[in-house]
Amino acid sequence: MIKILLLTSSRADFGIYLPLIKSVSTDNAFELDLCVFGTHLSKFHGYTLDDITRLGVPVKYEINNMVIGDKAEDIATAYGLTALKFSDFWKSISGQYKFTIVLGDRFEMAAAVAAGIPFNIQFVHIHGGETTLGAIDNVYRHSISLASKIHFVALPSFKQKLKGLLGDDDHCHVVGALSLDNLKEIDLLSVEGFYEKWKIDLTIPTLLFTVHPETIDFDSNKCTIALLESLIVKLKDDYQIIITMPNADTVGTLYREMFNKLASQDKSKIKLIENFGTQSYFTCMKHAILMVGNTSSGIIEAASFQKFVINLGSRQKGRESGENVIHVPYNEQLIFEKINEFAGKKFSGRNIYDLGGATDIIKKWLTEYVQ
Repeated sequence: MIKILLLTSSRADFGIYLPLIKSVSTDNAFELDLCVFGTHLSKFHGYTLDDITRLGVPVKYEINNMVIGDKAEDIATAYGLTALKFSDFWKSISGQYKFTIVLGDRFEMAAAVAAGIPFNIQFVHIHGGETTLGAIDNVYRHSISLASKIHFVALPSFKQKLKGLLGDDDHCHVVGALSLDNLKEIDLLSVEGFYEKWKIDLTIPTLLFTVHPETIDFDSNKCTIALLESLIVKLKDDYQIIITMPNADTVGTLYREMFNKLASQDKSKIKLIENFGTQSYFTCMKHAILMVGNTSSGIIEAASFQKFVINLGSRQKGRESGENVIHVPYNEQLIFEKINEFAGKKFSGRNIYDLGGATDIIKKWLTEYVQ
């Protein structure tokens, strides 16, 4: 039996992991334990540990590493605290697991991985080799890759990038986007079921907004927030706007304050959601007439729902995207025009991230690495 530890620090990575967790948990060839930390344990961010346990996924370890605040010094402090807590954790479990699976590019994940390097933990990194020039996550992603022994990337171009970073690609495998396996596993809600759960009517023309701070040039966020506030006020005359709240990033609280203010002024047209969960988020994506924001879900998953995406600013700059993604700088009039141009249109092309069955490919390679 192959013992695996999986680290999850947020709602975002857990939703991506979900098909792999489900498959490995029911496969007698594997024994899987979860280590939960980060915003999963934060009441401010919805305490998404409850969502994990509601799905029946057992959690073996909880590590509370959150720091109050989202200024640059708070993020740096949280990184240091996470590394300290994980140094004790790695010592306590040293040698118990064949593989430790990590995903993505969050600072919490990078800190946890950095603490594991002296313990020679065999990290398996999912979603390496990508580029997001408008976020400090870009640096964290590459640091996780450098500390990992095995890599499962979404596209061939990402494998080439990792080869340049690591010096070789001997243990790097192209699998597509793992999150897309959710589409085969999760029964989406009906419009009626969605209304029953969230009291939001998706028969109304709906824009799905998911906007996170730009954490490289974070001083620009105050101007961006003012622009978004003005834009949303204009858009709500013609559309229902569903806003999923931002991650625990630098100055994310300023975005939250603005979104909360707008929603309090017009609750009938502006809906705020802290955490949809994978099923409801994909249901909303399916029925919304357009996605707007700067989130990886617009780049990776939206094409599978035949959705166009208005990708804002530079946060995702450098990440490979399909023809459904319309890149627009933070210019209020231009964004307004592009939203009205693409709202309600269906994308008929393919999803470049869907290579079919990432879960099975990952399991196959993990099995082969222990033979």
